[in-house]
Amino acid sequence: MRRLALFGLAAALAAAALAALWLSLPDPTSVARANPRTTALIEQRRAEARARGRAFRPRQQWVALARVAPIAIQAVVTSEDARFYAHGAFDWKEVQAATEQSLDRGRTLRGASTITQQLAKNLWLGTERSLWRKVKEAVLALKLERALPKRRILVLYLNVAEWADGVFGIEAAARARFGVPAARLSTAQAALLAAMLPAPRRADLDHPSRWLKRRSRHVLDLLLEGGRIDAGEHASASAELERYLAGAEGPDEEVPGDD
Repeated sequence: MRRLALFGLAAALAAAALAALWLSLPDPTSVARANPRTTALIEQRRAEARARGRAFRPRQQWVALARVAPIAIQAVVTSEDARFYAHGAFDWKEVQAATEQSLDRGRTLRGASTITQQLAKNLWLGTERSLWRKVKEAVLALKLERALPKRRILVLYLNVAEWADGVFGIEAAARARFGVPAARLSTAQAALLAAMLPAPRRADLDHPSRWLKRRSRHVLDLLLEGGRIDAGEHASASAELERYLAGAEGPDEEVPGDD
């Protein structure tokens, strides 16, 4: 009976703590229709630049999904969260796969964050690495999935994701990286942008690392396997991709998994 009582008390305290955390974190309905003026990640980068005595002028231009090339949307979803429309805040199958792979190798090799979790981090938390941040990220992801439809979550993510130093959102990324609007991104360009997302500030097209080359080619393969493009489009996009990757090879930095 004593053990049951202690277990009940612990469960009650945990529930109360979770409820308090839920209430203390931002309300996602604030971004259900209105676009945020800034994000935690932008403000973190601003503070980092200020600490280094550098100017910081973020480039960001909000666009609707209708103004993004469909292949670019498909590339990002396929690369970052292939089961985005099938799961809630978390993809438990991916979590299990990532955990098993990391345990086999003895280190973190891949992340398992969903697009919803990444959006929560970008909007409200920044990139601090701690267990407490991951707890808050998980709760915010649950709140986002409860308050917003998938389409709105995707719109927000595509417009706040970091794609280079000071570049946020797919419209600014398309213009900064390729000199075209997001609506005119080619399949190869879309694959490259999607491949950059885990480490966008380390993605150098003038000196592409082996990691970026492998990942961008893999994104094209995933688009083919998923029926998003046919063999002919895969071949032509691969040829275009190799032209982008033809620069002198940069350092093959290992990109960490989920932070």
